Amino acid sequence: MAIAIRPARPADVARIAAIVDQAYEIYIPRIGKKPGPMLDDYAARVAEDVVWVAELDGRVVGILVLLPEPDHVLLDNVAVAPEAHGKGIGRALVAFAEDEARRRGHAEIRLYTHEKMTENVAMYPRLGYAETHRAQQAGYDRVFFRKTL
Repeated sequence: MAIAIRPARPADVARIAAIVDQAYEIYIPRIGKKPGPMLDDYAARVAEDVVWVAELDGRVVGILVLLPEPDHVLLDNVAVAPEAHGKGIGRALVAFAEDEARRRGHAEIRLYTHEKMTENVAMYPRLGYAETHRAQQAGYDRVFFRKTL
């Protein structure tokens, strides 16, 4: 079972949106509304060349959105289809994001998550990310992280 990560193509958009919806729908009751990633325009993101997909046995099972910033890369979204949880896809996507940030000449990668996504708030420090602050942004209570590469 090899995980392959490649740039997303327009033909992937429906699958990308489905994975995001499946991955984030569990948080709607906690947050009281759809999480930000469920509101994104993935056709536009794919056209911007900021989306990658992870394939397992030829099927798209994970997505990654990386946004370029002047001094870092923002890991804007990482999502894995529920049926593919526990196979290392999320970690492979995060490692790919870090490698991509380095490839672009950045020494830092940043991300944020909703404070009620407690699994993520606990996981990112285990992956070497340090919490920098908490703030409300775009109507969401977010926890911001960064990692020096």
